[in-house]
Amino acid sequence: MKVQQIKRLWPFAAAILIVAGGAFWWMAGSVRAPRYVTAQVGRGSVVRSVTATGTVNPVIVVQVGTYDSGPIIGIYADFNSPVKAGQLIAKIDPRPFTVKVHEAQAALGNSQSQLAKDQADRAYKKLLFDRDSKLMAENIISQDTLDNARSSYQQAASQVALDGSMVKQQKANLEEAQVNLDYTNIISPVDGTVVSRNVDVGQTVAASFQTPTLFLIAKDLTQMQVDTNVSESDIGDLRDGQIADFGVDAFPDRVFEGTVGQVRQVPISIQNVTTYDVVVNVPNPEFLLKPGMTANVTIISARRDNVLRIPIQAIQFSPTFAKGKSANPLTAREKQVWIADGSAIKPVSIVTGLDDGHYVEVMSGGLKQGDLVVTAELRSGDTSPTASLAGSSSPLRLAH
Repeated sequence: MKVQQIKRLWPFAAAILIVAGGAFWWMAGSVRAPRYVTAQVGRGSVVRSVTATGTVNPVIVVQVGTYDSGPIIGIYADFNSPVKAGQLIAKIDPRPFTVKVHEAQAALGNSQSQLAKDQADRAYKKLLFDRDSKLMAENIISQDTLDNARSSYQQAASQVALDGSMVKQQKANLEEAQVNLDYTNIISPVDGTVVSRNVDVGQTVAASFQTPTLFLIAKDLTQMQVDTNVSESDIGDLRDGQIADFGVDAFPDRVFEGTVGQVRQVPISIQNVTTYDVVVNVPNPEFLLKPGMTANVTIISARRDNVLRIPIQAIQFSPTFAKGKSANPLTAREKQVWIADGSAIKPVSIVTGLDDGHYVEVMSGGLKQGDLVVTAELRSGDTSPTASLAGSSSPLRLAH
């Protein structure tokens, strides 16, 4: 009876053993067969760039101050006013300086009158000296009388020379007073636009120790510049003439284009962080850019178009079974990448060029367009989409 029961249960036991063996085989195969993420080798652009923040400024800003001190009696230009070179934009009370001019004119007139008087005296004493010289030749007067006449004439001539110098000094004083009077007219030194006005009518300006700034005039707002702070780690890649793109918060959907005009040599150190001022020149024909705007700048330091490229993860990848067997240094030009070869993967040596942090240029080696390079190995439990190679005779499976 027991033998018959065993015979009836045998098919069920055999089925259970077959299912268990198949599950074991499948699980063992899954553990043994690693899966890989791949990317296709293609052509495109590799663009290396440097990012920085900066401030939009006019190319040339002229500070208009004053040489004179006194109350402002007139303002003839305001914010955003277009001005021409030589245009009157403000005026200081000229009365104290007018008085100085009149005093200098009077002093000059006095000196000129004194000069005329002493010139007449010199002429008279020369006449006396000439006459005494003739009398002395006839022994009519003494030598002492002639010497006295000569001395008087020479003193008169010296006095005339002194008066001439005094006249020149008074002329200089008059010119100085006139210049100070003219400085009460505050004029624009350039053609441009007033971007700042710091005084009002009735305000007294003092120029005794430091020239106060009354106006800021931007020479040409159709040409602006962005002064950026570039880290010292990135400054070595930047050169004059490189292309730069930037955006400002006022126009979030607008990208402005410019070129690097200057890479300045003076370091800027703030809290032990060193940066350099890189000036980006940008046209502003629509006057959209305003002085002081904050710009987020991207400077293209190198670019390769239509080149064979692979993701940068491909040169960083090394399969688990190959760990420690081959070196793949990121600093060398020669790299080793892994590509799909049927149902397996194999290493290929390449020579790389430019990289931008996302893609690497392939200059030469065993890669061609359309190849599949391995970029990562999927671990157990990864949920990335997988696909087995058709007709695979190897336990390796690739995911892409």
